[in-house]
Amino acid sequence: MRWLPTLFAAEAIPSAMITFVALLMFVQLGVGWGMSTLLCGLLTLPWVLKSLVRQRVQRIGRLRPVLCTLEAAIFGLLVALAFSFGGGQAAAYSVFAVLFVMCLLCAWHELAAGYYFERMLSPREQRYYHSQRTAASQTSTIVTYGLMLMAVGALEVFYHNRSQAIALSWSTAVYLLAGFYLLLFCLNLFWLRRTPKGDGSSGAAQAESGRTVSRAFVVTVLCLFLLLLPQSLLFYTRVLFLIAPVADGGLGCSLQWIALAQGTVGVIAFSAGLGLGHRLERKSRAFSRLSSAHVTLVLSPFVYWCMTQWPPQSLAMLCVATFVAQGTFGLGLNACIPYVRALSGNRYRNTLNYLYIPLVALVMLVPLSLSGWLLSCTGFRLFFALDAFTALPALAAGLWGKSLRQ
Repeated sequence: MRWLPTLFAAEAIPSAMITFVALLMFVQLGVGWGMSTLLCGLLTLPWVLKSLVRQRVQRIGRLRPVLCTLEAAIFGLLVALAFSFGGGQAAAYSVFAVLFVMCLLCAWHELAAGYYFERMLSPREQRYYHSQRTAASQTSTIVTYGLMLMAVGALEVFYHNRSQAIALSWSTAVYLLAGFYLLLFCLNLFWLRRTPKGDGSSGAAQAESGRTVSRAFVVTVLCLFLLLLPQSLLFYTRVLFLIAPVADGGLGCSLQWIALAQGTVGVIAFSAGLGLGHRLERKSRAFSRLSSAHVTLVLSPFVYWCMTQWPPQSLAMLCVATFVAQGTFGLGLNACIPYVRALSGNRYRNTLNYLYIPLVALVMLVPLSLSGWLLSCTGFRLFFALDAFTALPALAAGLWGKSLRQ
């Protein structure tokens, strides 16, 4: 299966850049915290709207040309993004426009790659190759989030005596990423094979469950919103806490420290927690049977509040704190499975990252967008304290939605 790692690496790289790296792009271009998180929150809209094109993608007979066309377009957008950084703060909106179009294509590519995986492999083969698919996605995320930030930090030192050194550094790093993506595109162009036609059976199953969806939708969305509220508020502000100067209440970390702590150690911990929780749910339905299984989802804000009280004095301590916060986040995110299953059945059984499920993206969109503005109004110490307090309604929502976890 030569195509498996290259296909899902091509899926993960632009998605990781949009999800994790875009915030730092906006901040370093001089956009305020409130506007930066608002723009990044709006970039999640394509994931919310993904269901609108799901059946259309499913009915496509030949997925190989679609995947190759999408990857060619994403490569072109990466090149366009590299040209978008000049011009100071105004350039942030050009960057946002390119990233938004890229995110639309990424959502489409994710659907097509998922259907390609299901059509090319039998259910037994899908279970066997799921770990390789996950490894390819995780490695690509680390390359994009970790190594790209390290490259930008090194380039900022190299270009420090030039005008617009930050814009030039980001532009160069995106060029390098585009070159790597071009290699993946060329490999997929030769390695992807023609797929058999889909039978459209999942659409019929979805139609049969439509009545159940309409009755449970409001309760499910509200419970999931409250359950994910602590993490939604924390998702972008944790990065702002790392990069913000000490005088503003942050840790004043360099991009290299952020790349190692969040982009490498954090991604590994999140992926390990997510995988462990997925295995526990698949084998024993731990998150479906136990009303207390979602407790780990609300622990991360307490870690960051503790860091405002006792700031880490070394990179090692920062990595330990990040590992704990991200590991519990990944493990607890599996608590979303019963709520998603209540509305969508097993449609997302092969999903690699629950953050890209439309229902999850929907309930996180508003808190993600407003988190920077709330942080600007409160400061880090009070913000993380309030975020930790939202664990109470989150735990109550977990108990309230117990009837859905069957």
